[in-house]
Amino acid sequence: MAPAAARILLIVPTRDSLSLLPRLVDSLLQQSFGAWEVCFIDASTRPDTPAWLDNLCRQDSRFRWQPQQSSRIGIFGAMNQGFAVASPDDWLLFWGSDDWAASPTVLAEVLALLERARQQDAEPDLLIGSGSYVGLEGAAASRPGRRSAMAWWHSYRLSMLLGSTPPHQATLIGPGARRHLAHYREAFRLAADLDYFLRLCRWPELRVLLTPLELVHMGEGGVSSRQTARRLAEVLKAYSEAFGLLWPLPFLTRYGQRLASRWMVPRALP
Repeated sequence: MAPAAARILLIVPTRDSLSLLPRLVDSLLQQSFGAWEVCFIDASTRPDTPAWLDNLCRQDSRFRWQPQQSSRIGIFGAMNQGFAVASPDDWLLFWGSDDWAASPTVLAEVLALLERARQQDAEPDLLIGSGSYVGLEGAAASRPGRRSAMAWWHSYRLSMLLGSTPPHQATLIGPGARRHLAHYREAFRLAADLDYFLRLCRWPELRVLLTPLELVHMGEGGVSSRQTARRLAEVLKAYSEAFGLLWPLPFLTRYGQRLASRWMVPRALP
């Protein structure tokens, strides 16, 4: 029996972010590829977001939502809840309320890449694309700016050691990766995605497909940008656990690349 066609499941944590959700939803409704679903994990403190989500889900069965469980703390707790709702064959993609599809064809292009890899018996465990940050207010609104992409240095582990990281909003986590590792460590409140991708370094069979395809536009100014000290501490901890005494190398090159990306467009090497 032929394997089922790939399906993309987007997990979107929400918390009192109703003003941002229509743009995300509209970008999906415009997609030329329809084999996607969205599960919102909502921790809103006001009734307007759940009411809006209820109405959306009644109108289109590809959308569903559930309240965030009290035992799951923060955004990565919500994302872990998303890991739990995914079907075994789903390709999982995590977006925030302030993210949206970069083009109306992007999910179709992702599907084509996955199908081509499958036909070549080279289905990846991670498909890593790129994204662009977009200002949400003022003159910068809706104008793509700094790009986020993984610079490739011959292998996934070496690329991570040299401070390069997959942008989680542009990385599809495949069935193989989730069978190996299907949770973020909730002790990491701001850098659990980095910790997750570093833990995958220890898996020698990991297969990665890197593409320059721009998957997502991302709103600037999230919570992690306002908690710099904690984020730096978590990044240091993640690198220390992954690389031991070599941790200064990825730590310093990571932020060197971040600074450079503000002045030039990074190129993801094949």
